[in-house]
Amino acid sequence: MQLNREPSLLKQPVAVWAVAFAAVVSFMGIGLVDPILPAIAGQLGATRAQTLLLFTSYLGITGLAMLLTGWVSSRFGAKKTLLAGLALIVVFAALAGSAGSIGQIVGFRAGWGLGNSLFIATALATIVGAASGGTAAAIILYEAALGLGIATGPLLGGLLGEVSWRGPFFGTAALMAVAFVAIATLLPTTPRPAARTSVKDPVRALRHPGLRTVAITAFLYNVGFFTLLAYTPFALGITSPVRLGLVFFGWGVCLALASVVLAPRLRHRFGAVPVVAGVLVAFALVLAVEAVFVHSQAVLVVGTVVAGIPLGVNNTIVTELVMEVSPVPRATASAAYSFVRFLGGAIAAWAVGELGEVFTDWSPFALGAVGVLAGLLVLLGGRRHLAVAHDGPAAGSPAQAQALTAGDA
Repeated sequence: MQLNREPSLLKQPVAVWAVAFAAVVSFMGIGLVDPILPAIAGQLGATRAQTLLLFTSYLGITGLAMLLTGWVSSRFGAKKTLLAGLALIVVFAALAGSAGSIGQIVGFRAGWGLGNSLFIATALATIVGAASGGTAAAIILYEAALGLGIATGPLLGGLLGEVSWRGPFFGTAALMAVAFVAIATLLPTTPRPAARTSVKDPVRALRHPGLRTVAITAFLYNVGFFTLLAYTPFALGITSPVRLGLVFFGWGVCLALASVVLAPRLRHRFGAVPVVAGVLVAFALVLAVEAVFVHSQAVLVVGTVVAGIPLGVNNTIVTELVMEVSPVPRATASAAYSFVRFLGGAIAAWAVGELGEVFTDWSPFALGAVGVLAGLLVLLGGRRHLAVAHDGPAAGSPAQAQALTAGDA
């Protein structure tokens, strides 16, 4: 008698590992600048609000350009789209490292965001389509790459930032060049999809109530996410890039472990929507505590690190929901969702910078908590549209599974 065994998450084609490595480096860019934000502000004579525009330009362009990713990949294929994205990141990360003013860095980060958008949406669809073990295993692998990148980004940024604030930018450019070579040599040439995608497809996809519910929830949740990521380096009052990097490294490790280990178990036991609702409450509570104890460095450090746990669980399960709740192709669903959520991060980074300058130190954290709770209300209000995902990754009809598979063609 033959036993049916689940494929190992680690037994993946070499092409999947190449894309995953590139994803790790790409996601480093999110937290890479955290440890050097105070140094950039101090050495370039910029305010907190001006410095946090590094996030706004990066995330804003990343979100807007998500509308173009399907159009590009459907005409040139996934491999060429991935390579184009990586090449843009190499160029603009290097230019940011050579910049002489905060305005130049903000502009170059926008170009970096364009490359990031081409890479992120295409990478997720590529991993899901090529990985063994099914959609759930592929998403866990993708989220592991996300978590590892977010964890190591601040650590690398802190180490290189001790030499110069320019170091992390040049380091990213070098690593992305390695990722470019890995994708170019290890990922087989991918055929162009039979049907070309329109720029309007991601917007049309948001008409689906389930996908729209998840996207708006993520938009509001990202208000809290980027409050933590963008404003905390200033609130902590730590000037050493290495010490700041270690704080966010701890946060990233918690996020990565929760994404890979905790999220699948919680979803299997309780279902997707109840778990997401629970972690949103937990994250809002962390932000509220940080608002109350904003002048306690110990509370901010512990709160930042612990916040990685609900964030990691949320990231994995929400990404799974995006792949499951609508019948549109995976790449289109990912682009639509990312378009909305990254715009939330861009607005949040600008808003918390202005609040921190004009009002009080605790107001950005209060805004983040309110945003996360608003996301919770949207999730609960639209939960009937997420019924197909309540029982875990295997839920859904055969027709839905067929539609998802067709989306990879």
